[in-house]
Amino acid sequence: MLGRGRFDDLLRRQLDLFEAEEEPLLREADEADAAWTSAAREDTEELYGDYQLVVDELASRLLDVRETYAASLDEQTADGYRAAFNRAALKRLRPYTTLLLEDDS
Repeated sequence: MLGRGRFDDLLRRQLDLFEAEEEPLLREADEADAAWTSAAREDTEELYGDYQLVVDELASRLLDVRETYAASLDEQTADGYRAAFNRAALKRLRPYTTLLLEDDS
């Protein structure tokens, strides 16, 4: 397993499942992003707020995935898992990782 981390397979499966289960919300985020970035100046602030609400919901759900699994591990292993999860999520789902980086418990 040279070049592979301890949690790589687990994280791939968790993030695959997250993307599949949250596909409607991820699509909504993409649509909201496109709406606010292409909006007329007077509509931008409100549409950005709509986008941010969806981003915050996805971030919360991503944090729940991480913390639910981490709770089943001993403290040292959980810390390693959280760090690996954060790295993997940043690569795949960067816009929705703000709570992971804030919490970092």
